[in-house]
Amino acid sequence: MHAPTTTIRIDSELKDNANKVFNGLGISMSAAVNAFLKVVVRENGLPFEMKVPIRHCTARPGNATLNHAFVAKRDEFYTLYDDVAKEMDHYDFKDKSVLCNCDDPFESSFFRYFLLNFDRLGLKRLTCTCYSESPLAGQEYPLEGGRGAYKVIVRTIPNDALVRPDGSLDLETLMNLPGNELSRLEGNGDFRSAECEALLDESDIVATNPPFSLFREYLTQLVNHDKKFVILGNMNASTCKEVFPLFKSDRIWYGRSIRSGDRKFYVPDDYPLSATGCGVDSNGRRFIKVKGVRWFTNMDGGRRHEPLPLEREYNESDYPHYANYDAIEVGRTSRIPSGWDGIMGVPITFLDKYDPEQFEILMLANGNARTSTSQELLEEVGYRPHPDDRGGVGILHGRRVYARILIRRRRK
Repeated sequence: MHAPTTTIRIDSELKDNANKVFNGLGISMSAAVNAFLKVVVRENGLPFEMKVPIRHCTARPGNATLNHAFVAKRDEFYTLYDDVAKEMDHYDFKDKSVLCNCDDPFESSFFRYFLLNFDRLGLKRLTCTCYSESPLAGQEYPLEGGRGAYKVIVRTIPNDALVRPDGSLDLETLMNLPGNELSRLEGNGDFRSAECEALLDESDIVATNPPFSLFREYLTQLVNHDKKFVILGNMNASTCKEVFPLFKSDRIWYGRSIRSGDRKFYVPDDYPLSATGCGVDSNGRRFIKVKGVRWFTNMDGGRRHEPLPLEREYNESDYPHYANYDAIEVGRTSRIPSGWDGIMGVPITFLDKYDPEQFEILMLANGNARTSTSQELLEEVGYRPHPDDRGGVGILHGRRVYARILIRRRRK
């Protein structure tokens, strides 16, 4: 029985952008729509909340661009202190200037961590900036004079404890010390603005949680400015054309502390808590849980040099070959065989265990493979165009698989 054909009107730009995402996942537009409709049937409704957003802020037109991105895409997530501390403790910050340029200094766990550990880490300077009209501004540390974009620069900390009995920070004492500065920014705090880029140039290391919707642009800026960084992002970003080449060339890798599971983030008060795992904590702060979160860094924390134990032996029946690549399919990283020296296709989660001294990353077999990979490399991996591979997705038993990273063991 043939499935009925349905025609729907889609904006051409939206369709093109959606297809780029689906190609990266190795699925068609039709498959994606069918997956969405199945969720609608299962949930007996749309899998997200629809409502007219209540706009509490009164941002000026010149400041609207990035604020609108936050409202429309709902990606202003505030990282928990414990998650920041567990990762940052693995790196060397001695005599470095650290920048947290996507963080409200009065709300950010990044700012709090670096401030409370300023002397222990041996920091030279800590700079923190925020966007104007932050929805969380004023909930924990009120700023006199109303909301707006501002920066904090810390060069010295007091000898007395900075944490008050109620858990808040004694920022008044901190900012009264010579050399420390609290001032408003001229613009809206957009990391792409000239004044924020100037602060970036003055810093050695960037540590923050940038908006997920702007992650690729944010990372590109850090790379172009040749900065060290430890930033949070979604692991799906690793397959993007701006990001995957950095993994391949060993210019970026995952951090140490997050390898699986979901992470908890605080969100603004108007954020809908409709998904599983959302809630309100004992202090009345709303939170959500996000899957697939990883630390992206170019600072060596040690773990990436730990070789992956290869506990399975290769046999032909367990590891079928692709129809369009001279490579075997390895559906799980834990199943990488010890007796195979050829090319393997592994899932994106392989990057959690990737040791560059043990394996070589060759390419990403996805819908962009044919156009984003050199002809020389395509010949090296034995690529043969297949009528159903949609630009380079691996074909196994006549069907497309999910996007795969093609790797091989390094010769000793």
